[in-house]
Amino acid sequence: MTVSFVHDSPGTDVAALKRSIANKLVFAIGKDPISAQQRDWLNATFLAVRDRLIERWMRTTRAQYSQDVKRVYYLSMEFLIGRALTNALLALGLYDEVRGALDELGMDYNELVELEPDAALGNGGLGRLAACFLDSMATLALPGYGYGIRYDYGMFKQRIIDGNQVETPDYWLAYGYPWEFARPEVQYLVRFGGRLQEENHRTRWIETHDVFAQAHDQIIPGYDTTATNTLRLWSARASNEINLTKFNQGDYFAAVEDKNLSENVSRVLYPDDSTYGGKELRLRQEYFFTSASLQDIIRRFRQTDDDFSKFPDKVSIHLNDTHPVLAIPELMRILVDEYEVPWDDAWDITQKTFSYTNHTLMQEALETWAVDLVGRVLPRHMKLIFEINERFLDDTRAHHKGDTELIRRISLIDESGERRVRMAWLAVVASHKINGVSALHSELMVQSIFKDFAELFPGRFNNKTNGITPRRWLAQANPSLSGVIDRYIGKTWRGNLDELAELREHIDFPAFTKAIADAKFENKRRLALHIARKLGGVVDPHSLFDVQVKRIHEYKRQLLNVLHVITRYNRILKHPEKDVVPRVVIFAGKAASAYKMAKTIIKLINDVGRKINNDPNVGDKLKVVFIPNYGVSLAELIIPAADLSEQISLAGTEASGTGNMKFALNGALTIGTLDGANVEIKEAVGDENIFIFGNTTPQVEALRAQGYNPRKYYDEDEELREVLNMLASGVFSPDDPERYRTIFDVLVNWGDHYQLLADYRSYVDTQDKVDALYRKQDAWTRAAAINIASMGPFSSDRTIREYAEDIWNVKPVKL
Repeated sequence: MTVSFVHDSPGTDVAALKRSIANKLVFAIGKDPISAQQRDWLNATFLAVRDRLIERWMRTTRAQYSQDVKRVYYLSMEFLIGRALTNALLALGLYDEVRGALDELGMDYNELVELEPDAALGNGGLGRLAACFLDSMATLALPGYGYGIRYDYGMFKQRIIDGNQVETPDYWLAYGYPWEFARPEVQYLVRFGGRLQEENHRTRWIETHDVFAQAHDQIIPGYDTTATNTLRLWSARASNEINLTKFNQGDYFAAVEDKNLSENVSRVLYPDDSTYGGKELRLRQEYFFTSASLQDIIRRFRQTDDDFSKFPDKVSIHLNDTHPVLAIPELMRILVDEYEVPWDDAWDITQKTFSYTNHTLMQEALETWAVDLVGRVLPRHMKLIFEINERFLDDTRAHHKGDTELIRRISLIDESGERRVRMAWLAVVASHKINGVSALHSELMVQSIFKDFAELFPGRFNNKTNGITPRRWLAQANPSLSGVIDRYIGKTWRGNLDELAELREHIDFPAFTKAIADAKFENKRRLALHIARKLGGVVDPHSLFDVQVKRIHEYKRQLLNVLHVITRYNRILKHPEKDVVPRVVIFAGKAASAYKMAKTIIKLINDVGRKINNDPNVGDKLKVVFIPNYGVSLAELIIPAADLSEQISLAGTEASGTGNMKFALNGALTIGTLDGANVEIKEAVGDENIFIFGNTTPQVEALRAQGYNPRKYYDEDEELREVLNMLASGVFSPDDPERYRTIFDVLVNWGDHYQLLADYRSYVDTQDKVDALYRKQDAWTRAAAINIASMGPFSSDRTIREYAEDIWNVKPVKL
């Protein structure tokens, strides 16, 4: 029997949108316009816009199934997607229509947009990269899924109280999240603990503690296409909701204890892992979302095929850093234990399916797990890892007889001290492709941490320089500059960032550079207004806005920036007669809750700012601002306003960076070391349009090899010595003179691991060059325009095309 099914396609003109928003307010939100709050109107707008995405979503899904396409599944612990409304309107081309509809309904679009919370699904560059990649996959019509965790509270909301970071829960779901579709019918059992039972040459995993993973889907729209993709996030649900016996006995807390423990898995991003309990919870999180994702991927595959030998032809699974690496033994477990695929066949399938992106060269940042912990929480997976390791080492021994040192270095189990599983090693052994994220990083990767593996598997390693989506990071974040670009080269650069190169034809025309300068000033004025309203500080938008916004970490070297700020302060006090370039130095970023030194750096920034900002001898010559609770929406406000982009990590420590690309795209000049993608940005913009300082990676290594002595720089540089003595003597902390003694010791007496003192003089001298160029406003704006025009290669569209062709082997779906 054929059933007729008809639905109404929603219109896209102002009248249709106005009616949709009104209908949603009444029938979905359940509010009368008289009693409706602004947030009710916002949610009604969300739902109306979402309706206009759904048909695209369904058409894309049907096309993917009908064409039996290969899909890429992007597994990531973070997806820092930011606000969804403006992104959806840009993709749909409905920005003006929605604004008009709201205007006719008596609502202010700008006020409503500010009420949308950032989805608290990430922390920094890793999560934002994943979000940019999803945007580009959809824009290029590549069939893909993102998989992650639907955190109830994200990481944390950062408040600054008396200069200190204070963490509070970021309950971003407090008012609901209309962009998502809950899928209670899509649930998978995820198992922990238990024991193993050997039976007829098979391993059974029994007596486990079980948690359900429930799916929540969000549409990821492509730009200027009807193609969409899906971000599927998992929330934890207890397998036993409540112990009714204990509840009836009056033991109410015990009645729900198991439920709470089970559902803690998806509560927060990166629980404090300085304790054993925190480490265990983090391990559970990583397995929870990888297990649910693998089960979902296999279910989708088996809808059209039961032959697992074809699995790699239909499935590509990409591991964004080491957090999802447990997907490797999980796929082996499912294939071997549940579908009885022979070991060798299962391993062949696994290697052809997985690919892995490495994001760090620092040994201390490479994820490892204690064998005892993995064995207790995931006994079956620990056994599988042991077996993968044994077979891998046996094969290596057969080709490298007697090289015990090689075997020790490449073993998946680090036997020095506490036995630990090397997750990056497991990813490399099990993946057919491993990539770095900048040319320098990929080169260093095969020369350092993966040197042995690169010699064993030379064809596996490649580079894929990171990119950013121009839709969010220029079109959406910077309408002032986007309008200028549109007037000169048209609007199609949003889908082809290489077209920005056409701006070079206009760079020598005063009208063009004036338009660029006017757009920058408008963005600076907008940020200055935000600082005044939210922080109570007054900054002059005519000043040079010097910006460092990123995760607070010693290797990011916010401390080096502070040393320059204090140097600048001292010079102003000593030479009040000098005409200096006024600066506003802006910091933002979160410190991990257990990272004491990073939190001390935040306190120092605020203490230094308090002293400088209140010194009448300084006035507007220098201001220091720390903007709390950095996230995507705040970045969209800060980055377009920056004149100078601080990318000052020690050479050889930053894998790529994408903040450097966002700033340059928005017309900021970079001051940075030859680290990460700074190297490629320098090649793109030219030496005269970037400020490079400091030691190169070989020089850094040479200093280490010869025995780096930071006290030498302290003794020989009078300005540096004065600055460090001020920290040690409590000039910026009179209430606690010893507060920053540890920072002094870390830099002078305890090795200065990230070589701040070695780069200090070069950094300060280069900052003087920044001042000199900023005095020549026409020359500065010309350099900024060249930066903008040179950013075509740093589009995430280019990056994703390379992934699709060189790693995933996926083709666009035909719509």
